[in-house]
Amino acid sequence: MTAGLVIQGGRVIDPANAIDAVRDVYISRGKIAGIGRKPKAFGAAQRIDAAGLLVLPGLIDLCARLREAGEAPLDSETRAAAGGGITRMVCPPDTTPVIDTPAMVRMIQSRAGAGGFARIHPLGALTAGLGGERLTDMALLMDAGCVGLSNGLRAVENTLVMRRAMQYASTYDLPVFVTPRDPWLHGNGVVHEGEISTRLGLPAIPEAAETVGVARDLALMETSGARAHFHLLSSARAVEMLAEAKARGLPVTASVAVHHLHLNETHIGAFDARYKVFPPLRTARDQRALVRGVEDGIISAICSDHQPHGADAKLAPFAEAAPGIAGLETLLPLTMRLVDDGALPLPTAVAALTANPAAIIGIDAGHLGVGAAADLCLFDPRREWTPGADTLLSSGKNTPWCGQPLRGKVTLTLVGGKAAYRDPASGG
Repeated sequence: MTAGLVIQGGRVIDPANAIDAVRDVYISRGKIAGIGRKPKAFGAAQRIDAAGLLVLPGLIDLCARLREAGEAPLDSETRAAAGGGITRMVCPPDTTPVIDTPAMVRMIQSRAGAGGFARIHPLGALTAGLGGERLTDMALLMDAGCVGLSNGLRAVENTLVMRRAMQYASTYDLPVFVTPRDPWLHGNGVVHEGEISTRLGLPAIPEAAETVGVARDLALMETSGARAHFHLLSSARAVEMLAEAKARGLPVTASVAVHHLHLNETHIGAFDARYKVFPPLRTARDQRALVRGVEDGIISAICSDHQPHGADAKLAPFAEAAPGIAGLETLLPLTMRLVDDGALPLPTAVAALTANPAAIIGIDAGHLGVGAAADLCLFDPRREWTPGADTLLSSGKNTPWCGQPLRGKVTLTLVGGKAAYRDPASGG
């Protein structure tokens, strides 16, 4: 008889397998052994009561910036990811140093694996040092474990170089993660161009900085045959452009940061740097269009766009303050708030955090099918908690939700059937 773990009485939400029901989950040797029906020769060495909890596939975060890839924050951020129910996270290449060699890829994965928390899937740099001039050896990066390619937040200004990069990536069917921006229209802007930027007297970023980038890269993917993933969309017009591209049959996917689904330019208030992000928070109309984009499937993934900063980074004047929000531990509660508010169906929201991101990067994860790795989390939808310096595991506490009560908390995260996080207050 095989000894294993059974999670009893939880509401299992697994969009990939069309499951939304109260069922027991059986885990053996780090894998899902059964859902609902006890496998033959299974003996439960451990039982977890999940009554009243949601049992979800482990979340897959398509954008978590880890800053210094060779330093201690890697451990704190993978631990924080597990605390947010994230079992796999995609790391963009704009770390220090840049992920543009196989050695960097292996070092990141080795250090993450040693911690036993969330797994890391790196994106390889499109160009050496993200300089936008010389292509990296994409074949070697793929062989080392990269699940896609990106130039981070730095635009590849030379259109010919970007076209060649897409052609090269297409030969290996690697998705190219694009954060669309025209560097000249973007300039030194820090907020969305509109009434708020005018009133505050801050350098502005027009919507066209994003839409011109989308138009260019859509044209390049058509001529190169590349799979493009448009990352961190922020405008209604960009969503419309991608809907048109999908209607033409282009293999394009898109994601949005969860904070863009909840916030808009009005939240900046009187120069509140906690709301400084890139791309910038845009209008309330853009915010609503992004939510509809997720509901309609134009935007298939929701990510944290996690960017941890030290306390001083947000204390500078708004224009000089570091952009970004630490979002690993609030990703799931904020996504579930959209469900509670009636903005998204529950299966759509869960799929945007699990099965859909897995499909984008081509990994067998984000579901609870028999034989799959036992990566999952238990989520208490009624539990209230307040993000703060004493509750967040991330090294970055830079979140506008700091001090604001949130509803919904991860109580247990399993990675390969082993506990990567247990909420001390729940005893999960």
